[in-house]
Amino acid sequence: MTAVRQPTPPPAVPQGGGFLLQEAGSTRITTPETFSEEQRMLLRTALQFCREQVLPQADAIEAKTPGLLRSLLAKAGELGLLMVDVPERFGGLGGDKTTSLLVAEANSLMGSWSVTFAAHTGIGTLPIAWFGTEAQKAKWLPGLATGELVAAYALTEQ
Repeated sequence: MTAVRQPTPPPAVPQGGGFLLQEAGSTRITTPETFSEEQRMLLRTALQFCREQVLPQADAIEAKTPGLLRSLLAKAGELGLLMVDVPERFGGLGGDKTTSLLVAEANSLMGSWSVTFAAHTGIGTLPIAWFGTEAQKAKWLPGLATGELVAAYALTEQ
C-alpha cells in the first residue's frame, strides 16, 4: 500500500513565507472589482477629504503652521478615517486590512500629511489595538478613533 501525502491546510494565521507552501490559487486575491460598497465609500471619502481639506493647505502644512495637522486629524476622525482598524467595541469600524490600505493610500496624496496620518493610525493606534490590554484599549482607542486624541511616536538611539 502506497501512502498518499495529504495537503496540509493553510494555518488560520498566515505564517511568514507561507505563501510558498500553499497550492497556487488556494488563496483568494483581492482586486478592485471585489471591493465592497463600504470599501469604495471609505476610499471616496478619504480621497475627497485629501483633495478638499489637505491639498489646498499644502503650503501651510509644509510651513508647519501650528495646530494645522492636529485640526486635520480631528476632521479625519469626524469622517471615520481614523477608526478603520479600531475594533467596533472600542468605537471603531473594525475594518479589514484591505479597507485600511485603501484609506491609507488615499491619504498618501501629500507626503507630510501621509506621515502624520500613518503615524497616528499605524504607529500609534494599531499597537494598542493589537497588543494592548483591555484596559489600555478601553482608555485610548475610542479617543484615537475619533481624533479627540492624537497618537505620536518618539525614537531615541543610544
